[in-house]
Amino acid sequence: MRAILFLAVFFFFSCNHSRQLADTVIINGIIYTVSEDYPQVEAIAILNGKILALGDNDSILELKGENTKTIDLHGKTMTPGFIDSHAHFMGLGYAQMNLDLMGVSSYEELVQKVKERVDQLQPGEWIVGRGWHQDKWDSITSPIVHGFPIHNLLSMASPNNPVYLRHASGHLGLANVKAMEIAGINATSESDEGGDIFKDKNGNPTGIFNETAQGLIGKFIPENDQKQDQQAFEVAMKECLAHGITSFHDAGVNLNTIELYKKNLQEGKMKVRLYAMLDGSDETLLKKYFSQGPEIGLGNDFLTIRSIKLYSDGALGSRGAWLLEPYLDMPGELGHSTTPLEEINKVCGEALQYGFQVCTHAIGDRANREVLNQYEKAFKSTDCLSSDFRFRIEHAQHLHPDDIPRFHDLGVIAAMQAIHLSSDRPWAIDRLGEQRIVEGAYVWQKLLKSGAVVMNGTDAPVEPVNPIDCFYASVTRKTLKGIPPGGFEPDQKMTREQALRSYTLSAAFGAFEENTKGSIEVGKYADLTVFDKDIMSIPEDSILNTVVAMTIVNGVVAYSNESLEIE
Repeated sequence: MRAILFLAVFFFFSCNHSRQLADTVIINGIIYTVSEDYPQVEAIAILNGKILALGDNDSILELKGENTKTIDLHGKTMTPGFIDSHAHFMGLGYAQMNLDLMGVSSYEELVQKVKERVDQLQPGEWIVGRGWHQDKWDSITSPIVHGFPIHNLLSMASPNNPVYLRHASGHLGLANVKAMEIAGINATSESDEGGDIFKDKNGNPTGIFNETAQGLIGKFIPENDQKQDQQAFEVAMKECLAHGITSFHDAGVNLNTIELYKKNLQEGKMKVRLYAMLDGSDETLLKKYFSQGPEIGLGNDFLTIRSIKLYSDGALGSRGAWLLEPYLDMPGELGHSTTPLEEINKVCGEALQYGFQVCTHAIGDRANREVLNQYEKAFKSTDCLSSDFRFRIEHAQHLHPDDIPRFHDLGVIAAMQAIHLSSDRPWAIDRLGEQRIVEGAYVWQKLLKSGAVVMNGTDAPVEPVNPIDCFYASVTRKTLKGIPPGGFEPDQKMTREQALRSYTLSAAFGAFEENTKGSIEVGKYADLTVFDKDIMSIPEDSILNTVVAMTIVNGVVAYSNESLEIE
C-alpha cells in the first residue's frame, strides 16, 4: 500500500512537470509530512525553495540532474519546519546578551551573578537581566513579601550600579535601592491602575514592581542602540535555527524593530520567517498601519505584518492573571485587568475594518472570558464580507469550563505554550486549587475535542526556545525532570500527531499561511527540520535527548549540526 502511494504521488508529479529536475533531493529519511494524503515518505525533491515532489528514494532520485545536491539523512527524522507561534524575537536575543537568570536556583545565586557583573562595569552603569523565578528555586532564605524576595541582598551587592531584573514571566521585576533612587521611588510612591509596588509591613518598597508598575523603573533604563539591536537580532536568528525553528510569531513589536527587520530583509540576513504582531499599546503605530494596511509576504514571505498584540491581564506567577475567583494562596486577590475592555473592543473593531488579526494575551479565566466577549461583540458589529478573522488568544492558560467551547464557536485560535504546563503546574495548583486546575488549566484535549485550533510555542525568553522541551511537555504533561510519572491531568495530553501538528500546520493556520507552509506538500516552501531521533516513535523518556541535526529554510541548509552524520 505504501509503495503504491509513493508511485501515485510521483506519477502525479511527472505528468505535470516532466521536464523539471530538482536542485536538491533529500533521501533515506523518516519523513513526517503532516499531510493526511501521504503522512510518511522517505524522500523529497526541492526546486527553487519549494517542494517539487515526494515519495520513495527511487522515484525522487529520478529527478536528480548533474547539478542537483543530494542530502542523505541516513535514517534520521524530518518534519515540516517548526513554527514557534508565540515568542519574543528580540527578547530572545537580549536574554542571551544581558544577565541570563533562567538557570539560577536560589536568591543567593542570583545575587552572585550580579556581583560578578558589577566587577565588569563602571559605577552608575545599569545592570539588567531576566529569567529568575522564585517558585523554581530550591529555597528562599531572604525575607519575602507576597512570596517574592526583597531587595536587601541585591542592594548590598550593587550599591553604585542600578539593577533591574525581570521575572521569567516578564510581568514583574526586582530593583535595587540605586535603581529606585534614580526612579524616585519611596514609601509614598504608588502605581497606576493595573500594577503594584510591593511594600513591606512598614510601607517601604521591597523592590518588586508588578505588571504596569514596571514602567516606573523601566523608563529610566537606557534604551538599546542600533548596534545592540542588530546583535540581538543575529543572536536570536542563530538560536532559532539551531533549534529547528523556521518560522517565528513575534508577539509584540514597535516601529524601530520593524525597521530593523526590514533592513535585515533587504540585506539578505533574514533566515527565519517572521510573523510580527504590532504593539497594540502604541496608538501611533496602529494609526500608521491602519492607514496603509497589512504588509504580507515581504521578501519571499520572510516578513509579514498583519496582526496586533494586546494584553488583557498579567501572569499567574506574579498573581497578575485576572481571575473570576480569588487566588487560593492570596485571599481577596483577583489579579489585574491591564488594558481597559473598551480599548480592546475599539482595537478589535478597527482591526476588522482594516484587515488585521488581533492576538490578545489572556491567562486567567476572567481575562479569557472578557476577551472572548469583546471578540464576539466586535464580530457581531462588523459588516465584513469574510468571517475568516482568525483572532487569537495568546496563552489561554486557565479557562472557565463554560468558555472552552466558545473558542471553536467563535473561530478563535488558542495560541498555547505546552512548556508552561511543565514549568508552572507544580506551583500553579497553589494559586488556583485542584478544582480549577482540573476543570480548566492547560486543557489542550478539551479544546481540541471541541474543534478549536490549538497552536504551540515557547514564549521565549520566558522559557527556552527549544521546541523539543515543548513537544515533550505536550505528550507527557510532565516537568522536564519527568515528574510526575503519569503526567499532570494525563487525560489532557496531546498525541504525538497532535503535538507535531500544533507546531507546524496549525501554527501556519494561525498566521493565514497554511497554503504555503506547515506541511511537506508539493508547492509549499521547503522549510524543514531534521532530528537525530524519531520523535514520533521513540520512548517518551528519550524525547528530551533529541537534538536538531539540520534546519532547512526556503530549500537552503541554514543550520547543520557538525557532530551528526548528514551528507
